[in-house]
This record gives sequence, C-alpha cells and structure tokens, in this order.
Amino acid sequence: MNIKVKGERLKAKGLSLLAIILFSISAFAQSDFDIANAAYADGRYDEAAAMYQALLDEQPDAVLYYNLGNAEFKQGELAQAILNYERALRLKPNYKDAQHNLAFAQSRITDNITEQDFFLSAWARTVRNSLSERTWLVLSIALFILALAGLLVFLLARAPGLRKGAFHIAWIALLFSLIADLNAASLHRRDTERAEAIITQGVVNAKSAPDRSGTDLFTLHEGTKVTIRETLGEWANIRVGSNEGWIQIRCLERI
Repeated sequence: MNIKVKGERLKAKGLSLLAIILFSISAFAQSDFDIANAAYADGRYDEAAAMYQALLDEQPDAVLYYNLGNAEFKQGELAQAILNYERALRLKPNYKDAQHNLAFAQSRITDNITEQDFFLSAWARTVRNSLSERTWLVLSIALFILALAGLLVFLLARAPGLRKGAFHIAWIALLFSLIADLNAASLHRRDTERAEAIITQGVVNAKSAPDRSGTDLFTLHEGTKVTIRETLGEWANIRVGSNEGWIQIRCLERI
C-alpha cells in the first residue's frame, strides 16, 4: 500500500515538473516575441527582424511572418517584405492586415504585372485560397459524413418527402465534399511544389535560354511575383504574366 502511494506521489511530481518545464518554455518563447515587438516599437527594425526570424526558424507562424515583413518594409527591403507577407497568407489566407500590407508593398514595386486569367479560373483560385488546406480537408470529411447520413436516411425512411429531401442532401453534400477535397489537394500541391517565388535582386534580365549568353527577353525588378515552371542547374524557367524566360535561381526566393 505504501509503495503504491509513493508511486502515485512520484508520478504526480513528475507531471508537475513536466508542466513547469512546458510553462517555462512557453514563457520564454513569449518573452522573445515581446522583446522583438519592443525592438520594433523602438525603431530597432534590424534587431526585431532577426528575432522574428529566429522564432520562425523554430516554428512557422503567420503573425511572425507578418511582423517580419513589417520590420523589413521599415528597412526598405521591399522584396523581403512582400515575400513574408505572402508566406503569412499561405498560413492564414484571410489575414486582413497581411493582405492590406502586401497590396501596399506591391504598389511600391517597379513591375506591376497581373495574371490575365479567365474570370472563372481567377474566381476558383480566390475561393481555393480563402481557406487553409486543413480547413478544406476537415470540411470535405464533414460533408462526406453528411452525404452518408443522407444516403442512410434515403434507404431507411418510408415517408416519400423525407426520402426525397435526404436524397438531395446526400448528392449536394457529396458534390461539395468533392470540391472541398479538390481545393485541399490543390493547396497541398501548391505548398509542396512551391512554384511561386519573389524576385529578390534589384534588376534581373530574363534570358531566352539557361545560359548567360542567352538573349535578354525582358527585365524584372525586385518584389515581382513569378511562377517557376522548371529548373535546370542554377537556372529557373519562370512565367510572369504572358512572359516566359530563364533567370538564375539565386535571383529569387520561393514563397
């Protein structure tokens, strides 16, 4: 009996010690975040940026990317600011502050190139980006369960009105479950391939071939968003608007 009591006490002490350690780690991380915010408020933007980056190296977070973007914008690092606003929106698509600051930063860059998509494609991409991959996946599962429930009611119910309503609920829920699943898969592919990138060099000449001797096709400036189509050695074939060309990979950074 005494051995059992002693074991329970040791277990309780162990759990208490673990809780203290976890609380200390959390408090330390929060302290670093507060210190970084204080440095930003004092105008020490380089220090704040370094601390935000250190925290991001431990764990990606939309707010940290947003704050890092702000600190870099204050230092005149426009391309890096845009890059980190984009990364914040990858993690939190409806982040209004990041959307606003990204639009403002993009208004300051030299190139103002927009994709000329068919309006349905642009609308579908906007809908896809409105939620995170995880949210779309959870929504897809919930709608699929609802579809199964509707099918079950349709098969078991005797009242014609109830069976008809259950049938319509089932096929509509199944359709939207498929749409949600496709959006989740599209976002997963986007984040896995990381084909979108930001030009980080001041001025970049896109070449006709992956070689320095290639013909200059067009010029891009820092902060411009491009899509990487393929890579070959130290070169990347990129598309921006209706233009395609080759630039060195060191001139851009993937979102």
